[in-house]
Amino acid sequence: MTPPLPDALRCTGVSLRYPEAARDAVGPVSLRLRAGERRLLLGPSGSGKSTLLHSLTGLIPASIPGERRGEVALFGRPSESRRPADWADSVAILFQDADQTLAGFTVADEIAFALENRELPPAVIAESVRAALRRAGLPPDWTARRIGSLSGGQRQMVALAAILAQAPKLILADEPTASLAPAAARLAAELLLAPGQSVLIVDHRLGPVLDRIDGVSVLNRQGQMLAEGSPQDVFGSHGGDLDAQGIWTPLAVRVRLALAKQGHALPQVWRMEDLLPHLPLGLELSRLVGKPPAPLGPPILRLERAACAPPDGPVVVAGIDLTLNAGEVLGILGPNGAGKSTLGACLAGLLPLRTGRRSGPAGAMAFQNPEAHFVTDSVQGELVAMGATPDQVRAGLAQWSLTGLADQHPYTLSMGQKRRLALAALTAARPWPVLVLDEPTSGLDHAGSFAAARQIAALAARGQAVVVITHDADFALSVCDRIVLLADGGIVADGPPALVLRDAERLERHGLARPEAAALLDLGVPC
Repeated sequence: MTPPLPDALRCTGVSLRYPEAARDAVGPVSLRLRAGERRLLLGPSGSGKSTLLHSLTGLIPASIPGERRGEVALFGRPSESRRPADWADSVAILFQDADQTLAGFTVADEIAFALENRELPPAVIAESVRAALRRAGLPPDWTARRIGSLSGGQRQMVALAAILAQAPKLILADEPTASLAPAAARLAAELLLAPGQSVLIVDHRLGPVLDRIDGVSVLNRQGQMLAEGSPQDVFGSHGGDLDAQGIWTPLAVRVRLALAKQGHALPQVWRMEDLLPHLPLGLELSRLVGKPPAPLGPPILRLERAACAPPDGPVVVAGIDLTLNAGEVLGILGPNGAGKSTLGACLAGLLPLRTGRRSGPAGAMAFQNPEAHFVTDSVQGELVAMGATPDQVRAGLAQWSLTGLADQHPYTLSMGQKRRLALAALTAARPWPVLVLDEPTSGLDHAGSFAAARQIAALAARGQAVVVITHDADFALSVCDRIVLLADGGIVADGPPALVLRDAERLERHGLARPEAAALLDLGVPC
């Protein structure tokens, strides 16, 4: 009889604490990942999910200062029995920030990096690079393309290709789909979560991964285990507990919980197709899936025949005619590399147009990487540096659930906390007439995304024009007055969110997808 394979991963009573911290960042946590199992790790922002992943091969404490208690075993061996680098022959880590993964100058350098460290023959490496590019859906002529020329989503796909080239036995993936357009996110999930692959994946973006996971583990705000089981067990039976902790759940769960508060008892299902037959007729659900129409102010900003390009780069979008009104929330959606961030920087006035005309006041932009904003050594210092008064600092930290972190260094925060801090610093003091938010919900839990939506609505109510660049069609539907689709070097659609985001054929043609709430739109629910 063949002996059973050892578990790919086993954590027993694991706790982690950073130097000078008053409490553990995560734990105690016990977790088992069987060989060939695909498990989703959920938890609110700041619950220690990334910290736990960083500890599994010993990066904490070997490379990242910290104290680990408890036991971690990989394939039946204590993780500390090898150096973190030595585990690279069987364990691959996909970091939340692709720039933490990328070490090469060109795409080929990056994909070949781990293989070169393993001293594989050059011919084998070259073929592995070609195969990884092909599997990740990246053009074969990208081998010489510079990493610095790629968009955030394109960098994430290159990091994924590098993982695929390693052919690891275990993948530890931290928010791998956060920066990706829907088609790329589906491909990434399909590749990472292939049947038989051992994977522990952290992701707030549930849509691409839910049909490909075997189990779910959920941490609470204190970094301890809240629930474990199959998706049906966790989302069906514990949906209310997750919602109370501000953790993402499928839309069907959120709709079911909202209706329960109105006295409508529905089955404990977690898929929208299972919920739709049970929805009572005549219900008003627009508060959950769409923004009510709001009056807008006069035009505040115009781009006319604008051509936009990154610094020292080629023009990526051209012929742009776009008007923003005071109090308007404009959503910009499009595939990775379409030029969304570049257009956003031109709208904010941070990038000069190559050709065309921009008329209107200067604005501000929340960058895709929140660390680009940080200039001080404390959370509250970031707001002070932006001109916030003591009262505005207190209010801003409270609005973004950062009060307890006021004296903490920004770089010690979780990615979701960093993003909330960047948004707090930009919105606490100066009322920018135009504010561009680049992927404002990336890395945020449900509570953080709800807070972002609430703040965007408040900014618009004060007459500010807000531009939201996002791959989250459901978020765009919930906060935007108008949606622009950017693809093929220009604007391919411009109109009301419910109209633009229901055109499945056009969205699919450009690597996008309808929002999860589209099923409710199709039922005629007012949006």
